[in-house]
Amino acid sequence: MHVEFEIVSITDLYKKSKEILTSPHRTAFYHILWFQKGTPTHLVDFNPIEIKPQTLLFLNKDTVQLFDPKESFEAKAILFTDNFFFRTEADMKFLRSSILFNDLLGVSQVQLDSSTDNFKVLFSLMEAELANKHEIYYADTLRSLLHSFLLLAERERRKQGFTELKKGPDLDYTILFRDLVEADFRQMKQVNVYASKLSVTEKRLNQATSKILGKSPKSIIDERVMLEAKRLLAHTNDSIKEIGYSLGFQEPTNFIKFFRKHNRSTPVEFREQFTT
Repeated sequence: MHVEFEIVSITDLYKKSKEILTSPHRTAFYHILWFQKGTPTHLVDFNPIEIKPQTLLFLNKDTVQLFDPKESFEAKAILFTDNFFFRTEADMKFLRSSILFNDLLGVSQVQLDSSTDNFKVLFSLMEAELANKHEIYYADTLRSLLHSFLLLAERERRKQGFTELKKGPDLDYTILFRDLVEADFRQMKQVNVYASKLSVTEKRLNQATSKILGKSPKSIIDERVMLEAKRLLAHTNDSIKEIGYSLGFQEPTNFIKFFRKHNRSTPVEFREQFTT
């Protein structure tokens, strides 16, 4: 039975495919990276994260990442897809709302200490179960073990300086707005259209996002467009014109102006950081 779940040794993969791992790469599945030894700097969507030994890092699908080319480390990774995890509506709701993959304020990390043994047990059980491909309930067992691992990690994350956003209309509007932007940012960049879809005024939407994230709706849209532009520039060979067009810019000059305004460099200059 084939399931879209895998555990890999990043340490071994690094030895075989260092050039790939130390270049920007993007995948359509979730990553749980367990850095066991070393203090590398991991680049996640072009933001450096300083890693300590025994750190869990949770990366959403489509994230662009780059492993440290200079610092030695040992790490493993749990990789899985929506298709693997989603069997019920509850599964979808759990993963889409988990702070591990949906922290509005940054990338989720968990520093392991006395709780490490619990994670080791679950991790070992998942590794062992991967050898039971022909057994009944194989996929269900893996899914259950992963679910337990995520619950345990979320509990630890909440103990380690996690900023709990105040529940209420402002948070609800912000999350709904973020989800709409994620779906439509390539072609839709007008705040009033998003506000209309949410049945609120632009002023009310601005109040919500400013209170929760300290950003205006327009800034959130522009940041999402810029993130996608950087991702495409870094990990594809698409032309500047093709990337601009895919992001809703009919003219390359408009895309270049937008990029320079938000990054103080041209798309070509940004791309050269990862190709030279």
